[in-house]
Amino acid sequence: MYKVMIRDNMSPLAKDLLEATGKIAVTIDNDKTTGKPGALAKIIDEYHGLAVRSGTKITKKVLTHAGKLKVIGRAGIGVDNIDVQAATKKGVVVMNAPGGNTITTAEHAISLVLALARNIPQGTASIREGKWERKNLSGIELTGKTLGIIGLGHIGRVVADRAKGLKMNVIATDPFVSKDAAKALEIDLVPLENLLEQSDFISLHVPRLKETVDLINEKTIKKMKPGVRIINCSRGEIIQIDDLYQAILSGHVAGAALDVFPQEPPDPNLPILQHPNVIFTPHLGASTGEAQLKVADMIARQIAAYLIDGIIINAVNFPSLSMEAMGQLRHYLDLAEKMGSLMGQLVRKIHDITISYSGDVSLLDTRPLTHAILKGLLSAFTDTPVNYVNAPALASDKGIHVNEIKSPSKDHFSSLIGVKLEEHEEGPDEIWGTIFEKKYPRLVKIGEIYLDAIPEGSMIVIQNFDKPGVIGNVGTTLGRHNINIGRFQLGRRGDRAICLVNIDSPANEKVIKELESLPNIISVNQAHLE
Repeated sequence: MYKVMIRDNMSPLAKDLLEATGKIAVTIDNDKTTGKPGALAKIIDEYHGLAVRSGTKITKKVLTHAGKLKVIGRAGIGVDNIDVQAATKKGVVVMNAPGGNTITTAEHAISLVLALARNIPQGTASIREGKWERKNLSGIELTGKTLGIIGLGHIGRVVADRAKGLKMNVIATDPFVSKDAAKALEIDLVPLENLLEQSDFISLHVPRLKETVDLINEKTIKKMKPGVRIINCSRGEIIQIDDLYQAILSGHVAGAALDVFPQEPPDPNLPILQHPNVIFTPHLGASTGEAQLKVADMIARQIAAYLIDGIIINAVNFPSLSMEAMGQLRHYLDLAEKMGSLMGQLVRKIHDITISYSGDVSLLDTRPLTHAILKGLLSAFTDTPVNYVNAPALASDKGIHVNEIKSPSKDHFSSLIGVKLEEHEEGPDEIWGTIFEKKYPRLVKIGEIYLDAIPEGSMIVIQNFDKPGVIGNVGTTLGRHNINIGRFQLGRRGDRAICLVNIDSPANEKVIKELESLPNIISVNQAHLE
């Protein structure tokens, strides 16, 4: 009999579905104190499965004590509260429930658009105070107004669909969605600057990335149309909240609706909380009965399928494979994902790709390997968990076309995986990888240059002219910043060379800039491979 703990006030449906199998015993624990890592670590050892929402933090410490744990199910999409890397090393499958709350979150954003346009929360508060402020709370119509959507993922697309039903003009910006994909949705894709200038309402639906943190700040707000209204149901860190507050005080921004905050719950003394032109909800985007039923249903069925039948569904750290097939592909999967991740971190642009399999690997079921490459590639573009199941669909949504070629030929290696970007002109457009001695992953070609590199940890990828002094200068620079070199792999062809430097600790931006300024250096990029 398997044992599963369910936490965070999940819908009772999850318990009913798991117990209905007759092979799983369920414990419900909604005590917040036992959800803390220290307390959870003391009781987790007896459980094979754990089902959570966002309230429980599953850290490395918890997983260290989880001797029997096989699967963690997150009833929702975000897994920020789970140490996925530690779970992977522990051999624990982490599953989520993608799409279960897409409609709910999109509808919440539209609700905030309407509430913001017509001052509905302010009107409610006014009447409760015994006032009748019809003149002061006059609103605006939505018909004919322009809604700018920043982030055209699943939620952004539903928001766009609903807004068009309200007769709004919809434009969007998303660097990882092609114009063809947007055109198919009948949405005008425009540069961010144009969106800021044209929009009467701006709704944010982007992941939390280095590029999106503080995306809405004093500089970008100044580019917006006077009287703009801003809605955020994505991540609190996307808005520099003090800059937003100042823009509302000046009147440049007419109002804002915030469902998320940089710190949750927010500090009660935060000045923006007191401004009458700003409305708030306590991270309710996914909080409807229907959404909670959907995600509870999904995660319970997925946990049961894995514990009882060994079937992996919607995993963020393992492919959906039988245990037998997983054994054949395990080392190739790791290599394929790292190849995709490295390519994504080096390029960070949308391209069609060709994936080739030759030699022994071509005789296996390579579909999971393609999923792994796309997972690695797309994970460089988003902080939303990309898994082996949804990676191809996400690539299609973004307008990425994938061409697969299989050949039993062993011209170069007994097994070879190639990833090539089509119509890419800046930097290396191709990576080759193979497995040595049936278990050791290697990168054997980048661009036109052959080499022998181990894809792991933090890596600095340097393109340079093949002249004396480059290796010494790179080593001296890293040493001066107390960065130890684990491995240094060099390949060269003609007058060009590529260095792949495995380093024991990540280099900061200052170090990268110094490396770029060295003689005979063409480009320097840093990549992080788990």
